[in-house]
This record gives sequence, C-alpha cells and structure tokens, in this order.
Amino acid sequence: MQIKTVKPQRLYMQVADQIRRSIRTGTPAPGERLPSERDLAERFGVSRPTIREAMIALEIAALVEIRSGSGVYVAATDSAAGQPVLDQGAGPFEILEARRVVEAECAALAAQRASSAQLARLAELLEEMAAENLQENMTEAADQRFHCLIAEAAGNSVLASTVDWLWQLRNDSVISTHFHQRVRLEGSRPIIEDHQRILGALQSRDAAAARDAMTVHLQRVVDTLMAAE
Repeated sequence: MQIKTVKPQRLYMQVADQIRRSIRTGTPAPGERLPSERDLAERFGVSRPTIREAMIALEIAALVEIRSGSGVYVAATDSAAGQPVLDQGAGPFEILEARRVVEAECAALAAQRASSAQLARLAELLEEMAAENLQENMTEAADQRFHCLIAEAAGNSVLASTVDWLWQLRNDSVISTHFHQRVRLEGSRPIIEDHQRILGALQSRDAAAARDAMTVHLQRVVDTLMAAE
C-alpha cells in the first residue's frame, strides 16, 4: 500500500477549492457575479477575511475577476477550473492575526527594556516611514524595520526571531504579496499616527499603553485591508 503524507490545508484554500469546483460545474457560470463576501462567509461558516483570501487565491488562479466597486465575477474562461487551487502561502489576514498576538506583547516588553539608542532609532524610522509614504513606488521597508526593532527591543531573541519570520512570511507568500501590492496601488499606506502612538508609549515606558497601541494599530490594518475594493 502506497501512503502519502497528509498535509493540513489552509482554510482559505478549502473555500477557494469548493468555489472552483462549483465553477467547474457551471454554477456560477462564466461572467456571473459571485454572492457577496458576507453571504459567502455565512454559507461557508468562516470569517469575511477568509473569504477575502479565497477570492484573492481564485484571482491569482485566473478563475475570477475582482472588479473594484462592483464585486467578484467568474472569469470569461474557466479552463483552470479543472485543477485544484495551488497553495499560495500564508494568507495576509492570518499573518496579521499572528502579528497582533505576538507584536502586542513585544511592545509591552519593549516599553520596559528598550535602550535610549533603540528609541532614538525608532524615531528616525518613523521619519523614514513618512518619507516613504510620499513615494509612488513605496516599499514599506521602514515600516518593517520599525516593527522588527520593537521586537528586538523586547530583549527576547525568540520573540525577535518570530517577528522577523512573520514579516518574511508576509513578503514570501504569493497571496499576501499580491494583496498588499493591490492595496498599495489603491493608495493604502502605513498609518503614521498609529506608529507615533506606539513610539510615544514606548518613550513613556508605559507597557499597557504600548500593548494597546500596537493592538489597535494592527486591528486598524486589518480593517483597512478589509475596506479595500
């Protein structure tokens, strides 16, 4: 008997593959609009962010077309519907959920442990972030360094490595990079005011405020991405 390793499948991929199979049977037909995100979330019993990730996966697989302000439509040709949706990496919302859990505690620890030099560097990165936001082809490099430096300032090498890994995961994931590129083209930028509040809490050595500021910031990122067309 030949046995293959059983691999867990990401939730958004399970949803995407079910929709792909429906497209293969002709329901919905090419050119037809899919039900709303909220409706699909209720039908599948998952969150709206999971549905959003599934739609992005189907778009990358050339099975649907996402039309800004209109909805999601089955592509004119469904030639790809015969193949399973390939694993496109960790979804942008599941990465953000993990970041919110880990980085909030990193901020609380950093408020107690950050050196004066690290706080000064965070202030510099905030200025770099504001400058990057004005660039047409911005890269969010300063944003990444800002968050990773806070994790480093927490004084725990495991936490610092975890945050570095989560950012690398964000940058390596096909579905995550595709989605973040889409929202950047729509004008989304790192929220400077949120980062100022985080830095202010760190400078005040207020662990609870730093934790709350990071949590609010990353939830705002989720809300902003969900509001994107």
